[in-house]
Amino acid sequence: MYNTELPNKADLPSSGQLLRSTIIAIVVAGVLLTTVVLPSEYGIDPTGIGRVAGLTQMGEIKMTLAEEAKRDREADASRNAAAPPQPQPAAAPPAQANPPAGRTDSMTVTLKPGQGVEIKLDMVKGAKAKYEWTTSGGGLNFDVHGDNASKAFISYKKGTNAEQDSGELVANFDGSHGWFWRNRTNGDVTVTLKTNGEYTDIKRVV
Repeated sequence: MYNTELPNKADLPSSGQLLRSTIIAIVVAGVLLTTVVLPSEYGIDPTGIGRVAGLTQMGEIKMTLAEEAKRDREADASRNAAAPPQPQPAAAPPAQANPPAGRTDSMTVTLKPGQGVEIKLDMVKGAKAKYEWTTSGGGLNFDVHGDNASKAFISYKKGTNAEQDSGELVANFDGSHGWFWRNRTNGDVTVTLKTNGEYTDIKRVV
């Protein structure tokens, strides 16, 4: 036999108390969903609290990057589907892909308030590219990242309200690697990007 005493009925929560606790939990979850989850993950901010806290901007960048990555994958898939089959060469020892010879480029883009722009380098794994960018008219929020048709994604660096940045970008995998900027000021901001390194192409995505 067990000597555990059963709780008195008076000690148990009433149906009204359980219902009230459930309603409170639902309300709290709804508030968190509206003010934190939707702004930070999807850029949806019905209350305006997310933008004040900087969460909406984060969500907008995530959604923009996700959309651009999807478009890149679809474009690559279309190109691969349209390309005619190539004849197979005679057997030869396997060779590893080598980074292309270095090249130098410079691009200048002007962003209006709220506008975003992305510039990407086509690079193979291990390729290196030195870069430097500066702005005039104000600072920009930025994200340095890479992605490819195989859904690989990596974020190298982020910043807010920055007027310049420089460094060396080393490709973590074969694919597109580069910069996304967003103008959160009230005026036009011009960004100039200079690159030098082992990449085959540079292109403005958006």
